[in-house]
Amino acid sequence: MSLARHVDPDQIIQQLHDHPSKSHQHHLHIKNAASTITPYSSRYASQAEVSKFVIPKEGAPADAVHQMLKDELDLDGRPNLNLASFVGTYMEREAEQLMMENLSKNMSDADEYPAMMAMHARCVSILSHLWGVQKEESAVGTATTGSSEAIHLGGLAMKRRWQERRGKEGKDKSKPNILMGSNAQVALEKFARYFEVEARILDVSEDSLYRLDPELVKKNIDENTIGVFVILGSTYTGHYEPVEAISTILDKYEEETGIDIPIHLDAASGGFIAPFTHAKAGGPKWNFELPRVKSINASGHKFGLVYAGVGWIIWRDQSYLPKHLIFELHYLGGTEESYTLNFSRPGAQVIAQYYNLIHLGFDGYRTIMENCMANARLLSKSLEATGWYECVSDIHRPKGQHKLRKFKDIKFGGEGETSADYNAGLPVVAFHLSDAFKEEYAHVKQESISTLLRAKQYIIPNYPLPPKEEKTEILRIVVRESMSLDLLDRLITDIISVTEQLMNSAPIDLTPFQHGTAAVNHVEKQAQSLGVDHHNKHKARRPMDKGVHRTVC
Repeated sequence: MSLARHVDPDQIIQQLHDHPSKSHQHHLHIKNAASTITPYSSRYASQAEVSKFVIPKEGAPADAVHQMLKDELDLDGRPNLNLASFVGTYMEREAEQLMMENLSKNMSDADEYPAMMAMHARCVSILSHLWGVQKEESAVGTATTGSSEAIHLGGLAMKRRWQERRGKEGKDKSKPNILMGSNAQVALEKFARYFEVEARILDVSEDSLYRLDPELVKKNIDENTIGVFVILGSTYTGHYEPVEAISTILDKYEEETGIDIPIHLDAASGGFIAPFTHAKAGGPKWNFELPRVKSINASGHKFGLVYAGVGWIIWRDQSYLPKHLIFELHYLGGTEESYTLNFSRPGAQVIAQYYNLIHLGFDGYRTIMENCMANARLLSKSLEATGWYECVSDIHRPKGQHKLRKFKDIKFGGEGETSADYNAGLPVVAFHLSDAFKEEYAHVKQESISTLLRAKQYIIPNYPLPPKEEKTEILRIVVRESMSLDLLDRLITDIISVTEQLMNSAPIDLTPFQHGTAAVNHVEKQAQSLGVDHHNKHKARRPMDKGVHRTVC
């Protein structure tokens, strides 16, 4: 959620009034506005704008307000063509119906909604088994509002366990640190900043496949390290980080020093992909089968196939969740134990998650995830086959091959192949213009491709790789469940068409056409947001080479 600031309505209305594009509008207020024949016969049709920054004195008919807001929301991108996001935009009609029937249920009212809470507990159990919980252990977990909250809960548990151990040993507890790669999603750095832990952000590189480098982990851990955040699916390129290799390093460190450093696995997307695909996570172990992995989070609203609003965190055993972090709540006649950052939160998404798990089953999820991987491979190979593009992601390359060798060596898949024949990772296609293309068509700017595709309603971001590699900018497409083969065919055709259009045109400055640069939009955006737009990124409080970045998730 973006941070917003207070808006002075008088100032912004004056700015909008003064703007040439607004000179044709008149702002009249009439009485008895509640009496309308159709939504477009209200005062909001031509005489007055919908109030934006202060509550209006008089209300308006429901149908008129609904229509006005609906019309404004039509200006949003189409969710199914938002290829920037990992968050799901499709659910079956029956799942949507269940959510609508249970929209008013609050997860904090456990005693009032026992059936919903039973479904919550079943989801925790199902995910525990899916992530390899061991028979001798008793896993514990909870739903969250998303992976950001889950990461904070996992990190806080690691910090408290570290503090308890240091306290028993009579050692200093004032300098905790945690390790993560610079490819980490911003939620990981937020944990460190909010909970006063030094974030040791380790550089990623082409050699490390743009993911956390085990050798850098070895060099940066010490007695104050509360844990290591390992990511099962980088939001930049889709690469899985080498969980087992990092676990082995931490095992050897404990053998040498006696210091036990845990892993929290941020599997926001990979937690619902690796268990089902034939490729797994690319190695023999990645989950609770590794004793070093103490907790795992995932987003139900990503590849768990639920609409936005639900995440999950599981600890391999209740002993890894410090007791004093758990609250015993006596509320509305019932008693429950809770470990969350929120109190009230929607329960409909939890019900929808249980629906998916039961309705699809293991085989259903496997079919969907393998389809996503197959479509991502097809898109990757099609782009590289043009000779104009090269992929940074590598889920379309044979297992063990991470770089493009020769364009003529690209082979499209045969019958019966699965993700196991290729490198493991998320169904993400991260690509950029090839060196040969840039040399021949130096006037073509990669950002222009993103802009022209936006004109065709595709939302495909163009952004730099993490610090130290930021000279390379990539376009990125997330292949979700709703990317059908027909839509994929259309997308490939449109990317090629747009590229050819730029190749055959004189240099064009598309800056005025980029999303969000219209003067009127800029006035309102500037007034209400604390951020800066793309063209003013050099004015940001922190330069590119400092810290972790949001990317697009």
